[in-house]
Amino acid sequence: MTDTIQITSGHDGFAFDVLHGQPAGRRKGGVIVIQEIFGLDEFVQADVARWEARGYEVLAPSMYDRQEPGFTARHDDPAEFQRAVQLAIANGPDNAMSDIQACIDFLSPRGPVFIVGYCYGGTMVWLAASRCKGLSAGSSYYGGQVAGMAALPLSCPVELHLGRKDGHIPADDVKAKVQAAHPEVPVWIYDASGHGFNNDGRPESDLADAELARQRTLALFEANGAG
Repeated sequence: MTDTIQITSGHDGFAFDVLHGQPAGRRKGGVIVIQEIFGLDEFVQADVARWEARGYEVLAPSMYDRQEPGFTARHDDPAEFQRAVQLAIANGPDNAMSDIQACIDFLSPRGPVFIVGYCYGGTMVWLAASRCKGLSAGSSYYGGQVAGMAALPLSCPVELHLGRKDGHIPADDVKAKVQAAHPEVPVWIYDASGHGFNNDGRPESDLADAELARQRTLALFEANGAG
């Protein structure tokens, strides 16, 4: 079951909306789902439901609420995409990290906390693994700025998922930069997939690749306290 709650950010007292999902069956841990640049759209909602079904309490924060509460963009509308880029830039990393930390603090009294993110969210996962406290593990999908942040120190285990056909992110270059700085970080490249391949039904998504990435993410979480 999913509802919408509000959580208050620590650094400025701003209350932002969060999709809150309850686990099906026994609770295995908490997971924070960080959206693509398009907001809490139908693909984020589907991902929240998948994590619920796997036994996780889920939080998916609405990352641009300071700029435009409840914003979502269509994936195939260039004007809406540009607006999403503007909002992501305007929100900045400090707001994003404070909101993610507030989500960690909400979940942590009930067990280990994990984070997974896609596109914009993939970059935020990498940054949160460096700057936030209380994460047990993170799974980063096709984050466009991860390569530029490769040298950041990490406070928890992280893995990366990239599409070989991604026209926005050169997968081999990202893997080389990340593993030069962090040889312990697994970087998985999926040959049949492009950008956004966790979004079932999209042209760039291969279902077998998406399911394999999900299984690897589950295995990472289970190896770091989920259960």
